[in-house]
Amino acid sequence: MKDLEAQPPADQPPVAPEQSSGAALLTAPAEAPASGPAYAPPVAEAVPMPPPLPPLPPLVSDDGRVSLTDTSFTVRGQEFLLRELERVEVAPVKWILWYLLGGLGLAAVMIAFLQNWLHTGPAMLGMALTALLLAYGHRGTNRLRLHRLGREAVNFALPGETPPWQRLVAEANRRIFRVHDHAAREATALLAAADEARRQAALAAQAGAEAVDYGNNNRLSISQ
Repeated sequence: MKDLEAQPPADQPPVAPEQSSGAALLTAPAEAPASGPAYAPPVAEAVPMPPPLPPLPPLVSDDGRVSLTDTSFTVRGQEFLLRELERVEVAPVKWILWYLLGGLGLAAVMIAFLQNWLHTGPAMLGMALTALLLAYGHRGTNRLRLHRLGREAVNFALPGETPPWQRLVAEANRRIFRVHDHAAREATALLAAADEARRQAALAAQAGAEAVDYGNNNRLSISQ
């Protein structure tokens, strides 16, 4: 009896190669690297912000009633921010009541003196007093008006000569315009940054949609 281990192995029947299924065809493109165009996410450009304003020295009036800094305008202890002010103006104002009383009183005393209703002494005293009233009313005061944005204007009475107050008010208006101009440039930069962010988001969404459409078209072409 021959040894079974010495016998040659029987021939194996031919096996047909395994046919790839449709599912394998559909999953094949996912494993292979995509040959379509690459969509790089857009890079947002930085919008430059305006530099901060350089500091300016504070100004104080001679009597200390008004002070001006880079951000505020203080009148008699009441502080106003420069950003809430539209403009500041000052104008000399006569005290009409004292002016009229002095003028009318002086005219009445002179008429009474000319008509011999008053003696020289009382007439001269009356003329002096009414002339003082007239000069006091004519001198008047300085009206400082603060125009606030969207609010009622505020008025202050400031004594003294008008030119020093006009110089201080001119500097205050210059600083008010300076602060508003800087705030406008900051708002413009922020608006440009927001518009740029929305544009970049729209470009990213469009690129993602095009990538999805390309992948779907690639799968359909392979399955066919």
